[in-house]
Amino acid sequence: MKNFQMKRQLSLKELLYKGLIFLATVLVIVYFLPREGKFNYVFEINKPWKYGLLQASFDFPIYKDDGEMVKEQDSIMRNYAPYYRLDKNIGEQMIRKFKDDYARNLNHIIPVAAYSHHIERLLRVIYEAGVIAPNDLEQIQKDSLNHIQMVDKNTSNQTEVKALYTFKRAYEMLVNADTVHYDKALLQRCNLNNYITPNLIYDAERSESAKRDLLSELSWANGFVMNGQKIIDRGEIIDQHTYNILKSLEKEWGKRSETVAEKRLTLFGQTLFVAILIFCFMTYLELFRRDYYDKRGCITLLFIIIVAFPVLSSIMVEHAILSVYIVPFAMIPMIIRIFLDSRTAFMAHVIAILLCSISLRTPHEFILLQTVAGMAGIYSLRELSQRSQLFQCALFVTCSYSLLYFALDLIHVSKIAQLSTHIYLHFVVNGILLLFTYPLLFILEKTFGFTSNVTLVELSNINNKLMRQMSEVAPGTFQHSLQLANLTAAAANRIDANSQLVRTGAMYHDIGKMLNPAFFTENQSGVNPHDQLDFRQSAQIVISHVTDGLKLADKYNLPQVIKDFISTHHGKGLTKYFYISYQNAHPGEEVDKEMFRYPGPNPFTKEQAILMMADSVEAASRSLPQYTEESISALVEKIIDSQVQEGYFKECPITFKDIATVKAVFKEKLKTMYHTRISYPELKK
Repeated sequence: MKNFQMKRQLSLKELLYKGLIFLATVLVIVYFLPREGKFNYVFEINKPWKYGLLQASFDFPIYKDDGEMVKEQDSIMRNYAPYYRLDKNIGEQMIRKFKDDYARNLNHIIPVAAYSHHIERLLRVIYEAGVIAPNDLEQIQKDSLNHIQMVDKNTSNQTEVKALYTFKRAYEMLVNADTVHYDKALLQRCNLNNYITPNLIYDAERSESAKRDLLSELSWANGFVMNGQKIIDRGEIIDQHTYNILKSLEKEWGKRSETVAEKRLTLFGQTLFVAILIFCFMTYLELFRRDYYDKRGCITLLFIIIVAFPVLSSIMVEHAILSVYIVPFAMIPMIIRIFLDSRTAFMAHVIAILLCSISLRTPHEFILLQTVAGMAGIYSLRELSQRSQLFQCALFVTCSYSLLYFALDLIHVSKIAQLSTHIYLHFVVNGILLLFTYPLLFILEKTFGFTSNVTLVELSNINNKLMRQMSEVAPGTFQHSLQLANLTAAAANRIDANSQLVRTGAMYHDIGKMLNPAFFTENQSGVNPHDQLDFRQSAQIVISHVTDGLKLADKYNLPQVIKDFISTHHGKGLTKYFYISYQNAHPGEEVDKEMFRYPGPNPFTKEQAILMMADSVEAASRSLPQYTEESISALVEKIIDSQVQEGYFKECPITFKDIATVKAVFKEKLKTMYHTRISYPELKK
């Protein structure tokens, strides 16, 4: 009952964990998707229509093109006259001000009263005609207007702009109107510009109303398309008239998508679409890669990639940032293939590009191109062990893009001259950006705890510090590790295991022997320190090479996958030599097996199982009295069969067929390693 409750709690936690992943992924992707409905067609004038039959799904007008509309607007606006209200009170105020100033101090400058009457009369003429402000005049000249509507009380009269007074013209009128009877110098000393101020006030409401009335006479359309009417069919050339219809349809489509009801429907559709795709991907993981849920690094990487690329494409489309074809979508399957497996890489890639496609104008073309490019990336980068492979992969992906787009373009054109060329530059940029996968791999390795083949190749270099140190401190163990690396890699290749991983694991599996090299037979030279120790003490020293190896692995920051080889290469087996020797020395005593047992665990991957088998076989083969085909075959069968019987591979996904294949490889390699050489004859005297 208690076990049932525990299992139920675990299943509920697992279900909650998966539900949170699903919900978070859907919400983030949908949040960034554009809400506006998209007119999902790309077209150019004098180019063929690349899609199927297009019919109008609603009535809409055929709008005039921008150039034609500008010309008609300019023509109509020549008759436009803005409204200015003439404020006569301002003129009266300025005249009274002049009279007051004349009574106080100007009479000393112009003592003759005729001057005062002359200036007063001119001011009345100026303000009757109207004084306009400099900024208003500047706007009128900018709009190329010749007339204004001057409103005086309830009457409106059209007045020429040139009849209006500016500050400069009004001042010159006051000073130069009658130089015969009035001294210009005396007038200039009166600072007459103090009595000039605008009395024409812009009437924005009337002016805008007049402008709207004029523009209302302008026809924004020169035709009408009825619901169900054919617009264009596949392969037809887009002429000017059809181009105007398509642009009008695009404009009307945008207007119809701006309603609240339309946006709600769009949001619901996007949420449903994203939820279905994410559910499909999680179903795939549940059926075929359930173990990824237990590896937080795997599941985090997968869903970050699936979220990141749709979000990026949505932002680029929403803000019209460059073209989505420069985004290296082939990076998705390449990264997942390097760290995980090909099937998951392809599934994640398909899901990601389908999610990206709903925010694009040409989703079908995008899906075709990205699917083929992703397959090219997976095929060309099955194992990344050299930097040059990434250049080859980028070239392969770029060529795949270009060839497929060229094929699609040929289908839709009638002449070679109609082929699009600018998009190939996007494909080249895409290939260049794909090269950034290499530094990105390093970041992902450190962030999510993965180990790529590049890292494994670097670790298996015998010139690195730890390997060089082992070759000096424990040369016998170093040679044993090299032999084991070749033996395990050959077996791994035969059963489709990761040969580079098991090779590197074999190089490091015995690094713990570096701390006590003399206690291991391969490093001894005639003196065996175990002769002076109790069997139990000897067993503990031998067993400690596993724990010592893990400590050295931590010190040198070796990846977890390499540590797993160190801890599993003996599994939970016994140090049989010392265990049996102790039993023989103490026949009546009950022996505690745990004192002679390795800490384990037993192997849980194919590669670890291969290493355990190879380690035991290679070590035991050194003690054979003679190397014949029969003796080597019997040794391999005996050791591996005993490991199977003792249950070392129960937790490991290796089949009996794989084990039989591994046996055959070991026999071939050992016969090659221990082949007898012919003796060279001596020269007879």
